[in-house]
Amino acid sequence: MSNAPRLTALDALHRSLGATMTDFAGWDMPLRYASERDEHNAVRTKAGLFDLSHMGEITVTGPQAAAFLNFALVGNIGTVAVGRARYTMICAEDGGILDDLIVYRLGDTEYMVVANAGNAQIVLDALAARVDGFDAEVRDDRDAYALIAVQGPESPAILASVTDADLDGLKYYAGLPGTVAGVPALIARTGYTGEDGFELFVAPEHAEQLWQALTAAGAPHGLIPCGLSCRDTLRLEAGMPLYGHELTTELTPFDAGLGRVVKFEKEGDFVGRKALEAAAERAETAPPRKLVGLIAEGRRVPRAGFPVVAEGQVIGQVTSGAPSPTLGKPIAIAYVDAAHAAPGTTGVGVDIRGSHEPYEVVNLPFYKRQK
Repeated sequence: MSNAPRLTALDALHRSLGATMTDFAGWDMPLRYASERDEHNAVRTKAGLFDLSHMGEITVTGPQAAAFLNFALVGNIGTVAVGRARYTMICAEDGGILDDLIVYRLGDTEYMVVANAGNAQIVLDALAARVDGFDAEVRDDRDAYALIAVQGPESPAILASVTDADLDGLKYYAGLPGTVAGVPALIARTGYTGEDGFELFVAPEHAEQLWQALTAAGAPHGLIPCGLSCRDTLRLEAGMPLYGHELTTELTPFDAGLGRVVKFEKEGDFVGRKALEAAAERAETAPPRKLVGLIAEGRRVPRAGFPVVAEGQVIGQVTSGAPSPTLGKPIAIAYVDAAHAAPGTTGVGVDIRGSHEPYEVVNLPFYKRQK
């Protein structure tokens, strides 16, 4: 087995655009093309173009596909209509989060599960192990798709200029097959930036044609290519969790404040149900640490793993931190003790290499787009 990083179908294109490349979950991915701040601001005010081909697509088909996914995942997948998508999670037997997922219902008996790059194999293995006894098939489709995202307020206008698909009728968390710039695509109104936008699943051999067409269509709208670095600051401002930071196998969805994705009311058993029922009960009686936003009063940037302190005591831990281009200040997401989790709580700091920098506790998200 070679340890060479996997390359997306757009690898040569990124290099020709002068991208700074980085290893991400075993893939060589563009970190930035020029300025992270410019890329971030383009998505907030105009539009950005992303290569997300490192995400893991897994197709589930068969007469019992819905029943199987209801058993394998914590959400109620049976209630997802054809053409719609749902955010959900896959948990271990002990309730720990293996990954957060988006599940698209493509047809009566066909679903696509989209996993994070670093967890795609774990999710695939778990689904393969859980499908026993169901009339359903789990297929690794990671090589069948490239994924290109257009995100930002100008994205509907840009996409409309290269497709005759009904974008106006396409709701958030919906997906429909269509043709974009002459290329067959699954057009999904989803994203990880806090802005309106679309994710386009296409065959890898069509990725370059689509990227070039979107680049041309987006030029008058201020669209620029964007790397993973600004994707991180965009999702951070939007208060969206990142696996390995806000979500881990050590945490249940209830610990992460995302208990709403667990649907106990669905029929039948599901993997982790007993442990999650106990976690839900614990969260009622003794609230776990709460996920909050922190805004810096100073300029120093908190990073994942830094302790959150109050009155000399450690009361939590930073899970993600970065300078926020939109707020103009460093921000962080952190798990903190319930006693210090109320918005406006003062006297909270982050221990940045021995110095306690003052922070204000706020509700997530830091940023919400104007509808």
